[in-house]
Amino acid sequence: MSELFENDIDNLANEDLSALEDTEIPEESDSAAETYEYPALLFKLKLEYSCEGVYATVPEQLSIAPGDYVIIPTRYGKDYARVMGQISSPVGIKPSDIIVIERKATDTDIKKAEDLKEKEATAFKIFQEKVAQHRLDMKLIATHYLLEEQKVLFFFSAEKRVDFRELVKDLVSVFKMRIELRQIGVRDESRITGGLGICGRPYCCNAVSDKLRPVSIRMAKDQNLSLNSMKISGQCGRLLCCLSYEYDWYAEARKKLPNEGLKIFYDGTNFRVTEVNPLTAFVKMSGEDGRVLEIAASRFINSDGHWRITT
Repeated sequence: MSELFENDIDNLANEDLSALEDTEIPEESDSAAETYEYPALLFKLKLEYSCEGVYATVPEQLSIAPGDYVIIPTRYGKDYARVMGQISSPVGIKPSDIIVIERKATDTDIKKAEDLKEKEATAFKIFQEKVAQHRLDMKLIATHYLLEEQKVLFFFSAEKRVDFRELVKDLVSVFKMRIELRQIGVRDESRITGGLGICGRPYCCNAVSDKLRPVSIRMAKDQNLSLNSMKISGQCGRLLCCLSYEYDWYAEARKKLPNEGLKIFYDGTNFRVTEVNPLTAFVKMSGEDGRVLEIAASRFINSDGHWRITT
């Protein structure tokens, strides 16, 4: 472990990093998913109002291409989604997550979807007014009308659980249709609203994938990152999404490298491994004679649990 990394830990020892971790419990591995053969024609779709990714197959007689709009079944009802493209290596999904596209959206559907966006802007303002009247502590994130059903969705965030039963009654009297309120977490809020991360690129959850595993402090430690909440957390206040999808690479790369703290005899001197960098594939060592060496990781050989350095 590098001295810089050790100093970061010492200096931030009193910082509570547990609040940055995801509270969701990872699902146990699905044995059926491990042996499941995904369909040859598997497409990724996107629900534009929530930036939620959906994986779908198509009926034999239907031909679709990236950029097309289709009608699909969702957890809220039949709705409108955009085809992002065909995929060959799905990540983070189970066989039960795959749906079947019902049909391609018609010109009438597309025109209706555009009209509904205008209604959503109006509904957004009405919702905020009603929340103020009921004095509820909740923040509206997005409003969405389902394309093929008489139903409007309101996504909001709040510090605590909110009793919105009276609010729903009030909204039903205004909209004269089914109303559904969904309280979402900070990661979902970031996925919907979008923005730029500390790297200068769009949020991973918004632009890359919303199917990432829960992120833990262990992932940051294993990637030799500074345990500084300002450096390893995103705009949502949780650990950076990229720690999750980069973690597998680091975990696999570290299996081929010695651990920090390992003592090894080399060039007539006892050395201690002080830093391992999987990205640059170099290992830094500090010797008893005061020398500090940086050696290519490819020169380290593990034989029966014992590390040595080739010449």
